[in-house]
Amino acid sequence: MFLVQYTGLNQLPFDPANNNEPLQFGSASGPLVTEGLLENGGESSKKRKRTNAPSADNSRTLNVDSTAMTLPMSDPTAWATAMNNLGMAPLGIAGQPILPDFDPALGMMTGIPPITPMMPGLGIVPPPIPPDMPVVKEIIHCKSCTLFPPNPNLPPPATRERPPGCKTVFVGGLPENGTEQIIVEVFEQCGEIIAIRKSKKNFCHIRFAEEYMVDKALYLSGYRIRLGSSTDKKDTGRLHVDFAQARDDLYEWECKQRMLAREERHRRRMEEERLRPPSPPPVVHYSDHECSVVAEKLKDDSKFSEAVQTLLTWIERGEVNRRSANNFYSMIQSANSHVRRLVNEKATHEKDMEEAKEKFKQALSGILIQFEQIVAVYHSASKQKAWDHFTKAQRKNISVWCKQAEEIRNIHNDELMGIRREEEMEMSDDEIEETTETKETEESVSQAEALKEENDSLRWQLDAYRNEVELLKQEQGKALREDDPNKEQQLKLLQQALQGMQQHLLKVQEEYKRKEAELEKIKDDKLQVEKMLENLKEKIYREMTAKEDRKRELTDYQKNENCASRMCASSQDSDYPLEKTLNSSPIKSEREALLVGIISTFLHVHPFGASIEYICSYLHRLDNKICTSDVECLMSRLQHTFKQEMTGVGASLEKRWKFCGFEGLKLT
Repeated sequence: MFLVQYTGLNQLPFDPANNNEPLQFGSASGPLVTEGLLENGGESSKKRKRTNAPSADNSRTLNVDSTAMTLPMSDPTAWATAMNNLGMAPLGIAGQPILPDFDPALGMMTGIPPITPMMPGLGIVPPPIPPDMPVVKEIIHCKSCTLFPPNPNLPPPATRERPPGCKTVFVGGLPENGTEQIIVEVFEQCGEIIAIRKSKKNFCHIRFAEEYMVDKALYLSGYRIRLGSSTDKKDTGRLHVDFAQARDDLYEWECKQRMLAREERHRRRMEEERLRPPSPPPVVHYSDHECSVVAEKLKDDSKFSEAVQTLLTWIERGEVNRRSANNFYSMIQSANSHVRRLVNEKATHEKDMEEAKEKFKQALSGILIQFEQIVAVYHSASKQKAWDHFTKAQRKNISVWCKQAEEIRNIHNDELMGIRREEEMEMSDDEIEETTETKETEESVSQAEALKEENDSLRWQLDAYRNEVELLKQEQGKALREDDPNKEQQLKLLQQALQGMQQHLLKVQEEYKRKEAELEKIKDDKLQVEKMLENLKEKIYREMTAKEDRKRELTDYQKNENCASRMCASSQDSDYPLEKTLNSSPIKSEREALLVGIISTFLHVHPFGASIEYICSYLHRLDNKICTSDVECLMSRLQHTFKQEMTGVGASLEKRWKFCGFEGLKLT
């Protein structure tokens, strides 16, 4: 097997796995490995610091000791034969092919990448290799030891999950006689070593300066190491390199993440400040001088908006008091004077808009007239008198142009008709107001429905006439002859019919408004009659109540008379039993019976009773005309149904009414 011997490798100032630039080989004047003094302490776990001297020119150069590298190439034919047997294209030191007509298919060992002087054994990491192809590693010679590569057919060594910000590696399988100097000599080519912590059990931890150096160190995992030329077991071992979790790495990684987060927050804050709209100018505080300035600005149309904003801010701040009320009133009055100006401006803009609409409509009408003339030219050209003189291609073009012109003319005609229809609808919407209240009287409802049906029928007829006019216009455009007197007469008749329908529609709308006013008047009269009826019922109810009170007093007086008068009274009662029943009953009307039922239900759900004000507040939700004294008088008459109790002590003493109908039923 062909071997390349060299003394050692310097650390690379770049990541060779991501670099594709050609390397420059420098002189061997400087030392290959910078030696430093290492302290051999008593404890094996003590950290060691080491710093490499930087390159003189900071360029991506590789210092190779030309005396230490020997390439046995005395017979170029033997070199080419060996490379051909391995299935690799033989190259020279400069990278030129030795055999230009080399066939890779003649090789005996397929699937192995070719070995060239430009490969990692000489300090260069090879180009990316497919993952399914085994990687062949070469022998690495150092000053004090030699590294032999593992079998390429074996699977790659297993590694743990990489911790975040990992810069520390675990190196196991070291020889028992291995020293820190040998470890530095092997792993210094991967990058700058910050610290080494060696254990007595043939393993150590190495911390590098950068994270990418850990990947270079993992490349040495699986190598067999031999110290010098000794084959003793204590001088050999198999390296196992893996990621290690260190607190320092995690702390630096967290600090870096926090720094990136701070930078991101700062960048976002700057972006938000850049995109934030500028703040409005501050509003000055109120003073007499500023008040006079704002008052002058309020009179100026150009500065009115700014002055109004200042006035609004002052009022919201609470600057208005007795002393400044007159000043604020004058400023508000000045602001109010601009209302008429704004209304006039609005009217002016509306007038301009109407004029623009009219101009647009006139221009569109002119365009339609020109389209009609163009279509007429096409139709004239289509007549047999002129049509026979055109060629076939010219006839085809004229037909296409005529069709396009008719389509564009119809589109513009529809647009103009739509504008006129919108104007007519706006006029009808302004004049017709929809009724919001239902018709109560049958006569008014029937009239309104008849008017609506008539109005709808007229609208439908009007739409039908419009559709007929549009169809006639389209037929007129498609016809070969334009000057047909019958069609012109039909159009005139249709226009006259449309005008008559519009006049009839206006008359119907006026009649509809008149009927609606009469209906409103009937409603007002009905409401007045209902109010008078209610007042009359109230008066009758009061008179009946007064009569019942007088009758009750008379009956009490009659009970104290002699036996003869009692007999007479009893005979009178027997003659009029219905009247006696009505006079002696505590409930005088159906309204009082309803009140008794509602109050009983209300007090039944209030077992601890309720005050007369609470009861009346509930009844007022049902009827606002209920009087508190009437309710209290009614409840006092029904002693077996309601009873009044005193609750509370001292100032909280309160009269409450309770429902005792179930107890009173047993007593009566």
